[in-house]
Amino acid sequence: MDKATVLEVEGLVTHYGKRRILDGVDMTVAAGEIRVIMGGSGSGKSTLLRHMLGLHKPTAGSIRLLGQDITKLRGLALKKIKTQMGVSFQGGALFTSMSVGDNVAFPLREHTALDENTVRIMSRLKLEVVNLGGFQDLMPSQLSGGMIKRAALARAVVMDPKLLFFDEPSAGLDPVVSAELDELILKLRDAMRMSIVVVTHELDSAFKIADKITVLDGGRVLITGSVPEVRASPIERVQDLLNRRPRTLEVNAEEYLARLTEE
Repeated sequence: MDKATVLEVEGLVTHYGKRRILDGVDMTVAAGEIRVIMGGSGSGKSTLLRHMLGLHKPTAGSIRLLGQDITKLRGLALKKIKTQMGVSFQGGALFTSMSVGDNVAFPLREHTALDENTVRIMSRLKLEVVNLGGFQDLMPSQLSGGMIKRAALARAVVMDPKLLFFDEPSAGLDPVVSAELDELILKLRDAMRMSIVVVTHELDSAFKIADKITVLDGGRVLITGSVPEVRASPIERVQDLLNRRPRTLEVNAEEYLARLTEE
């Protein structure tokens, strides 16, 4: 039996001004799956992530999150669906004026009516899960880069979301800490039975954690497949990304002149 679908992106198109950033993106994520989104700079992966988080509305297309099209939701309905997903941003985005424990507890205090003792226990449990047990009284400024990532991850999963989004988990980390974070992502998926979408440019990390990889280029999906399928892809641009080969840009003289002279 096929696994249930937790995320479905269909025909997604978006513009920044006149420029088309996403051009008909389709993607489906199954329950319990780790999906990695990869692509070079300017490929559209960060824009796609912002749309999936409900931060921006697309020009066209739909994003069905846990069965609901979030492009059509507003107000309380959108807020409610967002409580079922967690987000760990690239830089951690911890509140610098709050302790680690208060950072992790923040979603519970904002979105639930739990008593303070329960909030404290639940937040400390999640810190234990990410190997930060006993660090709840420290301030973010007292943490290393890897610890900040783990604290942000604890906050992202404190409400037991069905879907977790992780933006560049390995950015700025040394190889050992990065490998530990990869193991933690796999542990969370297995222990909490959640689906995880990871945006990354780190090949080693992607190949280790991904059930499937979606490669973007120029706002379009080049390929979606398993790690072996992506590795063996005959698509030249995919191999350029995997082998770190620079792309030769071809300039259209008429388009170049039009960009220089447009008002």
